[in-house]
Amino acid sequence: MNKKAIALMSGGLDSTVAVKLIVEQGIDVVALNFKSPFCLCDGSKSEGCKSHAVAAAEQFDIEIKTLHKGLDYLDIIKTPKYGYGSAINPCVDCRIFTFKSAKKYMEETGASFIITGEVLGQRPMSQRRDPMFLIERESGLEGLILRPLSAKLLPPTLPEIEGIVDREKLLSIQGRSRKEQIKVADDYKIEDYPCASGGCLLTDKNFGKRMSDAFNHKENLGWSDVKLLTMGRHFRLNETVKAVVGRNEDENRRIAALGKKGVVLTPNNFSGPTVYVEEERNGILDDDLTDMAGALILRFSKLADDEEPKIDYSSEEKKGAFIARKVLSSDEVDRMWLR
Repeated sequence: MNKKAIALMSGGLDSTVAVKLIVEQGIDVVALNFKSPFCLCDGSKSEGCKSHAVAAAEQFDIEIKTLHKGLDYLDIIKTPKYGYGSAINPCVDCRIFTFKSAKKYMEETGASFIITGEVLGQRPMSQRRDPMFLIERESGLEGLILRPLSAKLLPPTLPEIEGIVDREKLLSIQGRSRKEQIKVADDYKIEDYPCASGGCLLTDKNFGKRMSDAFNHKENLGWSDVKLLTMGRHFRLNETVKAVVGRNEDENRRIAALGKKGVVLTPNNFSGPTVYVEEERNGILDDDLTDMAGALILRFSKLADDEEPKIDYSSEEKKGAFIARKVLSSDEVDRMWLR
């Protein structure tokens, strides 16, 4: 066993402090950042968690590599072996998936063990003793996952047993509070971590409804489909048609850019949201669906009494315009809204 480790580094408080504790012991650390559209640890629109992980790696003068969770990760979300949490969050299966990827990278780079910012008792599904040990077994990393923040509360790992890491310099944190991590971060003058706890969209029940709906109605999901799920208001118009309504100017722009196989509808002579209508016939809307999409736009628009609402639409098949005649009722909104 050598003094080289792979660190799972989100850029949040816990993983940043964990890495610092190991770097301080003279261990050669390579940070591994997993990119996913489900990350909520940062409010930025593009890089998100990655930008904070890169900044921390630069501060500690260590190498960092970013990996995107591939489409096989969506299969894990759809059919998790160990089930979901309170929403559509397969936390145990997710950790197994992540650690298996990290193990492969560990072997490729000649590292000996993995470190992570996990804290005993912090997460209800994946950060209790039994799930932690289950995850280690399933990922083929028994004794090789070092959790510096809670190490003294857990059995010694191989790098501790072999004297690669000094166990006495590790911590015994448990529970959901971040007070101790914040104190350690202050002691090491670590600043600008995005937030204390991070987060994952898969734990959000409203997002879970969108994700489940997508699994139920679309055979092969891609990352562009998932990105669309993260923005706007989503409505299931019927078994083959879904509409996404922008909530602000930025979402309107992003929804229009993502809409490739459906129809993009935009207000022509009034202020209102962009709507993307996704359906199986690749951009062909009949009159009933056109009326319904127009009614949906009017529901979230401000229109003067004397305005005649004209709506433009475009798809790969054709472009055109129509006059919207009605507003979607509250009952219809409640029935169709995936929330």
